[in-house]
Order: sequence, then C-alpha cells, then structure tokens
Amino acid sequence: MNAFETIWRVVKRIPSGCAASYGQVALLAGNPRWARVVGYAMRCAPEGVPCHRVVHADGSTSSAFFTGGVDWQRVLLLEEGVPFLPDGRVDLSRCRYRGE
Repeated sequence: MNAFETIWRVVKRIPSGCAASYGQVALLAGNPRWARVVGYAMRCAPEGVPCHRVVHADGSTSSAFFTGGVDWQRVLLLEEGVPFLPDGRVDLSRCRYRGE
C-alpha cells in the first residue's frame, strides 16, 4: 500500500460531524511528517474519501475548496453538523476526530 492509500484509509474513518487536521491524519497514517503529503493526497482523492473533513491545524478550511467564491468545504461540514467558531474556523475542540 502506498502513502496516499494509507492516508485515504485514515480519512475514510473520520465520521460525519467530525474533522481532523492534516498533521493529525499524518500521525494516524504512521508518519507525523506527512502533513503536506496529506494535502497532496486530498487533492487527488478518489470518490468516497471525505476529504472535506480534513482542515488546517487551526481549524481553518482549505482554499482548494473555494469554487466561484463559495467555500464548499464549509458548506459540506455545516451540512454534517460540524461546529464553527465565530471567526469561521472549525471548532476542533468540539469535533476533533480522536482515532480509534
């Protein structure tokens, strides 16, 4: 299994209503230095990988989801009930994925 497949397996385990940071996914995938690799893996993730559940360490959403001025990552997370802070960041203290 290659690094991207390992990362995708981790991200598939993040349940609806939860989010994880790139660094957290990297750690769960077995290499805490893979945070940037997680970002690359999310860009080419196959269908079925809920990449919208992966956010920056401070809870901010990725600019990769901005299409036509709309932050689709935020829209998708809100639909799942993910809480946001007043400044627009995901409230990771309330919805961080803890792993298994």
